[in-house]
Amino acid sequence: MKTKIALLLILFAAALTQSCVSKKEYAALQANYNKSVDTNRELKQSWQVTQQELAGSRSRVQSLEEQIAAARTNAAGLQDALNKCLAGNNQGGVNIAKLADQINASDKYIQHLVELKNKSDSLNQVLTTNLTRSLSPDEMKDVDIKVLKGVVYISLADNMLYKSGSYMISDRAGAILGKVAKIINDYSNYDVIIEGNTDNVPISQVNIRNNWDLSALRASSVVQALQNNYGVDPKRLTAGGRGEYNPVASNDNEGGKSLNRRTQIIITPKLDQFMALIGKPEQNR
Repeated sequence: MKTKIALLLILFAAALTQSCVSKKEYAALQANYNKSVDTNRELKQSWQVTQQELAGSRSRVQSLEEQIAAARTNAAGLQDALNKCLAGNNQGGVNIAKLADQINASDKYIQHLVELKNKSDSLNQVLTTNLTRSLSPDEMKDVDIKVLKGVVYISLADNMLYKSGSYMISDRAGAILGKVAKIINDYSNYDVIIEGNTDNVPISQVNIRNNWDLSALRASSVVQALQNNYGVDPKRLTAGGRGEYNPVASNDNEGGKSLNRRTQIIITPKLDQFMALIGKPEQNR
């Protein structure tokens, strides 16, 4: 019996010896595991950026596709009128030629809108992608970037941007504003509107009468920081306050109020240049 027990103990010890790995092998396994964790984190961040870019692209496509659809409807109406003229043979050659010219001009305008849409999509995609990639995952918690109808909206949380109950810029906001300013300076043909927003809780501060004042003062603080600290051309900047009257969520709970307390940086093509581009095909008619 003792011999059997001794034999079992020897076999058990041998099995344990075979199952153990050396320190070098363990370190290699641990390194592979750490690399897998880092790769998974990077893939997750890349997926989040891609989702944001996809949402912005869908919005831009919808806006310009509506314009293209309207232009195509107009072209179809002109073609129908031409067909009726040809079928009834009641119109002279001059009217038919005029309709044909209008159809050709309409087709050119549609093509121009498509080209303008593609150009706008490309610029806004590059702009939002550059800004998103420059922000860390922690910074992205306080920043929301959207593209609506060809306009880039950068929404900054007030608890990151300002000192509590104040319109003074916090030290924490400097890094994010610096990255936003770099994008603004890189796209010098765009105008920038800074828009302050609050919740519906009345403000009680000396020299601040109400939320209108607070939202305007906060927007002005951001404008001056962009100008004085980061060299943004003040001629491109506009500051405005919307008080509590532009909510994005309900003010009935703290979560909604937190979303409503925000400052938006709106980056948009210069209106005169945009209208000039739109009008070019019209001038050739």
